[in-house]
Amino acid sequence: MGEQVGDWWKLDGHAGELRVRVWPSARPKRLVLICHGYGEHIGRYEHVAAALVEGGATVCGPDHVGHGRSAGERVVIADYEAVVDDVRLAAERVRVEHPDLPLVVIGHSMGGTIATRYAQRHRPDLAGLVLSGPVLGRFETIEQLLALPEIPDIPIDIDTLSRDPEVGAAYAADELVWHGPFRRPTLLAWQRVLDDIAAGPALGDLPVLWVHGEDDPLVPLAGTRAGIAGLGASRLVERTYPGARHELFNEINADEVLAEVTAFVERVTPAAS
Repeated sequence: MGEQVGDWWKLDGHAGELRVRVWPSARPKRLVLICHGYGEHIGRYEHVAAALVEGGATVCGPDHVGHGRSAGERVVIADYEAVVDDVRLAAERVRVEHPDLPLVVIGHSMGGTIATRYAQRHRPDLAGLVLSGPVLGRFETIEQLLALPEIPDIPIDIDTLSRDPEVGAAYAADELVWHGPFRRPTLLAWQRVLDDIAAGPALGDLPVLWVHGEDDPLVPLAGTRAGIAGLGASRLVERTYPGARHELFNEINADEVLAEVTAFVERVTPAAS
């Protein structure tokens, strides 16, 4: 199923070649799939994967269509349901070698939108869901940009990412990161899937960990809180971090956040522990 080249799989995604990074564990107890955020790529999650592998997970994650090393016009996503299909493709690929291991999906920002929709559509696949600064509920940035006759060519403000200035500098220098404007088709599709998520189905007893920076200027806590409340997750754990901005995995307290996430992942996969 697909071709493996070094640490990458090449799969046939909905819009062409889908590149999926894999971090294997020698003796895995669980599987974790990571969904990255808008404009970035899975390579920015090396340290997250390393922490999970140390805890006994085999980890994988795609570069979404139009992102990183995957095919597609840059940052153009016409249909988020098709991206969920791509994520399922990656999950099925990792299950080829480990069919009996429990799976947890982690989604950051836009990846949180994708991971949530995955959980709604494929609830039986999952042992748990982790959402980091997810775009859910009301995301005013989409509304504001779509109201403009032309979307301004303004990249994401690197100061919104982390209190650590080195994170912003590395992001700005990363050639695989998109440094241009938002794309209208992507925003329209994003709004549609947010509406679909709000319509359900509920996540029920699926264990969910939601982590969010209290000073996140890019995806404000209040807007996401309403979306989280609408998920109908009866086993929700919420952790917010004072002073933290958008990229919790790259914040100055990243070790604290990663410890919380890895502990949750291990807790919800006890059968394989």
